[in-house]
Amino acid sequence: MRTLKLVAVSAGLSVPSSTRLLADRLAQSVRSRLVERADERATDTDVQVRVVELRELAVQIANHLVTGFPAPALGEAIEAVTEADGLIAVTPVFTASYSGLFKSFFDLIEPDALAGKPVLIAATGGTARHSLVLEHALRPLFAYLRALVVPTAVYAASEDWGGTGDALTDTLPVRIERAGGELAGLMTGGGVGAGRAVEADGLVPAARIA
Repeated sequence: MRTLKLVAVSAGLSVPSSTRLLADRLAQSVRSRLVERADERATDTDVQVRVVELRELAVQIANHLVTGFPAPALGEAIEAVTEADGLIAVTPVFTASYSGLFKSFFDLIEPDALAGKPVLIAATGGTARHSLVLEHALRPLFAYLRALVVPTAVYAASEDWGGTGDALTDTLPVRIERAGGELAGLMTGGGVGAGRAVEADGLVPAARIA
C-alpha cells in the first residue's frame, strides 16, 4: 500500500479560528482528490492528514529560537512538515504580511528541507484588500525555500465565508477545490493541470468529460 502524508500548518491564534477552518477545508479537498485519483488508477493508497497548530507550539517556537534546541512536540511537528508528501501553509494576515508566529516556525526548518516539496499557500483576513499578501509575502518565502508552490493561492476574507462571489471572483469553495486539485496533482506526479475543473456550481464542465 502506498502512503501519502499531507500536513497542514495553521497559524491561527483564536479558538475557533478561521485560519484553522480554512486549513481543514483545504486538507479535506486535497484528501478527496487524492482518493479520487487512487480510485481512477486502481491503486491502494492511504492518505494520512495531520494539522499542525502553531498556537499550541508558540512558547516552544520562541524557546527554540533562543536556545537552538526544539522541545519534543515542536521537533515532531518540524519532522512531520519536512517528511510530508504535500504541505498546506495557512496564516492570518498581520500588518500586511504573514504572522510572526508563522514566519518563526518556518525559520526553524532547514533551508533545504522543503526543496521540491509541493506546497499550497493560503491566508485569512478581515478584508479582501489584503489578498495580495499571498503573492508579495508567502509565495516569495516558499520560493526562497525552493518549494513547488501550486498556482492557485487561497485567500479567505470575512465576507468569503458563505459568499456568492461575483463576475470576476470565484466563490471560496471553488477556489479551495481548484487549489486542492493542483496540490493533489503534484503529490501524485500528475502536475497541477491534472485535477478536474470545477465550475461555480461544483460540477465538472461537460467539455471535460469524454
